[in-house]
Amino acid sequence: MPLRIIVISSLLGLLHAYIGWRVLPDMPVEPAVRLLGALWLVLSLMLVPAGLLSRAIRRQPLSDRLAWAGLLALGLFSSLLVLTLVRDAFLLLAALAGVNPAKLAGPTALAVPLLAGLVTIIGLINARRVAKVIAVDVPIAGLPLALHGFTIAQISDIHVGPTIKHGYLNAIVDAVNRLNADLIAVTGDLVDGSVSRLAPHTAPLAKLNARHGAYFVTGNHEYYSNAHAWIAEIRRLGLTVLLNEHVVLTHDDARLLVAGVTDYSAHHFDESHRSDPLAALAGAPADVSMKLLLAHQPRSATAAADAGFDLQLSGHTHGGQFFPWNLFVPLQQPYTAGLNRLRGLWVYTSRGTGYWGPPKRLGAPSEITRLRLVAG
Repeated sequence: MPLRIIVISSLLGLLHAYIGWRVLPDMPVEPAVRLLGALWLVLSLMLVPAGLLSRAIRRQPLSDRLAWAGLLALGLFSSLLVLTLVRDAFLLLAALAGVNPAKLAGPTALAVPLLAGLVTIIGLINARRVAKVIAVDVPIAGLPLALHGFTIAQISDIHVGPTIKHGYLNAIVDAVNRLNADLIAVTGDLVDGSVSRLAPHTAPLAKLNARHGAYFVTGNHEYYSNAHAWIAEIRRLGLTVLLNEHVVLTHDDARLLVAGVTDYSAHHFDESHRSDPLAALAGAPADVSMKLLLAHQPRSATAAADAGFDLQLSGHTHGGQFFPWNLFVPLQQPYTAGLNRLRGLWVYTSRGTGYWGPPKRLGAPSEITRLRLVAG
């Protein structure tokens, strides 16, 4: 067994044991209930890694059912761990303030699984409902009248895979089409799995409809799932895939440049796919009125600003998806969500239209973004 798997399994076991040690003895319930709690922790310790590794199982629907069980368990475990840590901190502060922790031990121990279960259910409902449309106006200096009101529908980070299937994506596509946008941008992390397994579930993308078409750029998860095969499949579905390249659109009397780059980390999988916003402008005409870049990760922004783009559309962060992971996003990305400014460049970071891992969203709702260009 590889050392990394041994370390991760050991850490997971210790964290489950920590929850049991700190919470179960203090719960004011019958011993049988505590025993059920202990059995759940043992089951969770088995389900979490099984759910994460379920893609290795070829049999369907066994693989997907195991993924559902494991990923729901992972979401619950995450909340149990956070709440156990919060409880311990609270009891420590109470002791320092002169309050007897024993008086608080029972109610707080009971609160941990109850709150964890509640936020997991709420998070599941939030994750599984169709993303709401978020309207954003982007002011562009010198924007010609012909492009004032130009609309872009952005979807990102859907993660079609073990728990997101045809019906989920179909509802998103229908919602996007109702926006009647001038252009549709799909900014990466569409899938988690192979073309052979997921092609029937990504088929709704063929229905995407906009005046100037739909455009796609790769995310890191496409590279985990054979990006070259997915690029071919997405092109077959009728989307334009932009790999460090651009197209120029004529909208009424104005010209709009739409460029796309491969994922920021793509070169780790294929050196020829190294992300390069400047290369995406190669051969571009000088008379375009505005330059739009599709880039999966917000950290492409520095190179995009250097290259002279006006607006970058990104995803990747999921807005953190649920606490406490939102606290870690700034360690890797310059922006977590929303519209931000970097010198002459606007950067819009979507919170994502689906979810990854546990079917759980809390404090970071999914979104379908309707961006409108306005004169700045």
